Amino acid sequence: MSPLAGAYTPGAPTPRKGPLVILEGISGIGKSTLARVLARRLHAATLHTVPDFYMPWAPVMNANTRALPQCAFYLSGVLHASDIIRAHLARGPVVSDRYISSVLAYHSAVHELDMAQVAELLAPFRPYLVNPDHTFYLRCTDATLRARMASKTDYNRDDDDMMTVPGRLDRLRVNFDTVAANDPTAVIFDTDDHTPGELADIITAHLTEMSA
Repeated sequence: MSPLAGAYTPGAPTPRKGPLVILEGISGIGKSTLARVLARRLHAATLHTVPDFYMPWAPVMNANTRALPQCAFYLSGVLHASDIIRAHLARGPVVSDRYISSVLAYHSAVHELDMAQVAELLAPFRPYLVNPDHTFYLRCTDATLRARMASKTDYNRDDDDMMTVPGRLDRLRVNFDTVAANDPTAVIFDTDDHTPGELADIITAHLTEMSA
């Protein structure tokens, strides 16, 4: 029997009244700022995955748990985010800062795991998750990332680890490229020399073209 039988199904699907747009990429690249700009442009609901009320627990889970319970924590957040997204989509567009791709890329990079192993762990829960319409993978050079990190107001230990733990940033870049290459909703953008407003222009033009 499927693990999502009965009470574990998300319920009957409801018509979407707008697209689900996901912004993915490494920390500090500008997803949160872009999400706010896009939400205003699209009159969309916006959220962070995992949801904000999970975040006080994140430092504890990241510092004091092993790989499996940490993965379960973030998976729980993504599943709950999917329920929030499902409710918002019944009213209009949704822009999410991160989604399942970040769980795959970050968890495997932090624990130096084969990403296929993490994907296999998450696979039984995939039917529960709302599928994105468009996933924009944001990239930038190291120089741009350092400049953006210098102005990041919520710089935290995870950000510091990404920048200072040997090999972690490289693993994250490779992981996001791998996820994007296998994502049918993926659109890849190099964000160097673009303001959030300019990126929002590019994305809204793409959404308009795809819906025409």
